Amino acid sequence: MVYIIGFIFSALVIFFAGRKLSLYGDLLAEATGISKGWIGIILMASITSLPELMVGIGSVSIVKSADLAVGDIVGSCAFNLGILALLDAFTPKHKPIFGIASQSHILNAGLGIILIGIVGLAMYIPHQLAVTPWIALSSIIFIIVYLISIRIIYTNEKNHSNNIEHNHSSENKLSLKFLIFRYAFFSLIIIGAALSLPYFAEHIAEMTGLKQSFIGTFFLAVSTSLPEIAVSIAAVKMGSIDLAVGNLLGSNIFNILILAIDDLFYTKGLLLQDASPTHLISILSTIIMSAIVVIGLSYHAKGKRFFLAWDAVVIFIVYIINLYLIL
Repeated sequence: MVYIIGFIFSALVIFFAGRKLSLYGDLLAEATGISKGWIGIILMASITSLPELMVGIGSVSIVKSADLAVGDIVGSCAFNLGILALLDAFTPKHKPIFGIASQSHILNAGLGIILIGIVGLAMYIPHQLAVTPWIALSSIIFIIVYLISIRIIYTNEKNHSNNIEHNHSSENKLSLKFLIFRYAFFSLIIIGAALSLPYFAEHIAEMTGLKQSFIGTFFLAVSTSLPEIAVSIAAVKMGSIDLAVGNLLGSNIFNILILAIDDLFYTKGLLLQDASPTHLISILSTIIMSAIVVIGLSYHAKGKRFFLAWDAVVIFIVYIINLYLIL
């Protein structure tokens, strides 16, 4: 009971701070002229993904579990896309989220497919090339591809923002220094509360008798993704669709960098080689869902007949099938 209360309290703190983080992230974009997509992809994604980093390092260095670390990362990638689909229900005036979001996110989703695809390929190869007895060559490739991806995204967002006339409202009299301070303050609150979630989640999951691969892929993934949920829902309700979409797609890209960092701390062997092949299911599901995101952003539908648009429904169905298959 204590673990459940602790989990709920931490979640509530994250949701409150997440709303504030979205607000100040939006104001930072207005004050600096930086696109909301870029704020979401870099600033917010790096903050909301820190719980995955800490859980991963703890899983490989303390628990010595490759399954928990890999399951948390690939599970979070799949869960983030599931969140993105459900955000369609919160968009204003019955407009589909992929119809409102900037088509510049197609690039972000595509790069995410490449990165998670490389992870799947590295897991599939029976004997990975190793730089050291515990660091795989694939992890070095992850880092290089991540840095190249960020450079490409930055150039794309810069070109995109140059074609948009920014409206710096005179009503916003808050100084840039104040906005940065408030953003950093609520970021620290989210990080502090989020780091406690895996502790409560793991104890709750153990009481249910679930296997480690499912604990990592679902329970830990959900708990460490609560910051993304809070920030994204708040951003959508504020009308900052690109902030929300950028945060979730950016988190998936950042997660692959975290996987490379986890490998550096996993001295028992090669991380992906020691992880269960079951995680390939989540990787393939993430690729499929990301491809649907690309289609939705390319099609850019103007309306939806039901609670969710067709693309959001398909993404959510794929995520549910993914959970069923890894049980």
